[in-house]
Amino acid sequence: MADEALFLLLHSEMVAGLYRASEQGEGENGRCTTKLESMGFRVGQGLIERFTKDTARFKDELDIMKFICKDFWTTVFKKQIDNLRTNHQGIYVLQDNKFRLLTQMSAGKQYLEHAPKYLAFTCGLIRGGLSNLGIKSIVTAEVSSMPACK
Repeated sequence: MADEALFLLLHSEMVAGLYRASEQGEGENGRCTTKLESMGFRVGQGLIERFTKDTARFKDELDIMKFICKDFWTTVFKKQIDNLRTNHQGIYVLQDNKFRLLTQMSAGKQYLEHAPKYLAFTCGLIRGGLSNLGIKSIVTAEVSSMPACK
């Protein structure tokens, strides 16, 4: 439980620190999001390497996405993805109804505009993991109501 609290605090500080630096003229907001996504990408690559070193090869993309939703997400966020949907043409939608990195914020709409900066690291995490599994991807996040995200 302590490691979860440390991760949440570290993530909050990473986001706050990067955006604080951009407000002081050291960068711009778009670069902060890109930097968070890049950090997540590298972490995702490393985690997937570690998690899959003793597993058999995956048969197809759907098996990889199931692994991401069950094993990877459970290890990182202590719960499985709530919903995985696909159009069977390479587009997958992962939905977490109570995303840990957003639960610290209010459930109201006043913080909805700040949610994307708290999701950039996670987008990179998924993209880095998929990259290491041989899938080139574009990962985006969408928040319509807190703390759920797609």
